[in-house]
Amino acid sequence: MLAKDDAEHAVPSMLHGMLSKVADAFAAGDYLLQDHAIEGVKPIDPTTAGWIAKSIAAYGDSLTALHPSTWDRSIYRWMDGYWDLLVDLSTTRERVSDLTLHAKLHDTEPLALEIESVHVP
Repeated sequence: MLAKDDAEHAVPSMLHGMLSKVADAFAAGDYLLQDHAIEGVKPIDPTTAGWIAKSIAAYGDSLTALHPSTWDRSIYRWMDGYWDLLVDLSTTRERVSDLTLHAKLHDTEPLALEIESVHVP
């Protein structure tokens, strides 16, 4: 399972599929996940989806499917009640970009992913 300590850890492979589906939906322009229902991912509210769309547009490059090397830099950390995830997204020009998906993985049964933002940290 996921560590509950103060250290940063690599995002485990058990979450790669879910996070890749989110990235695929965003690459298709579906920031509300209306056309890409993903089990375990909470609905994204319109305000957050709009902010995500603006951040991606401001970056100046289109998103693509996650490149396998993104997992070399993507991390999570326990934050007392949830895990904070940072996943570097892939673009048409960069296998691993500075544009990062920020999400909370809630410590519930089953686990629930809440997308918070996409931006350059």
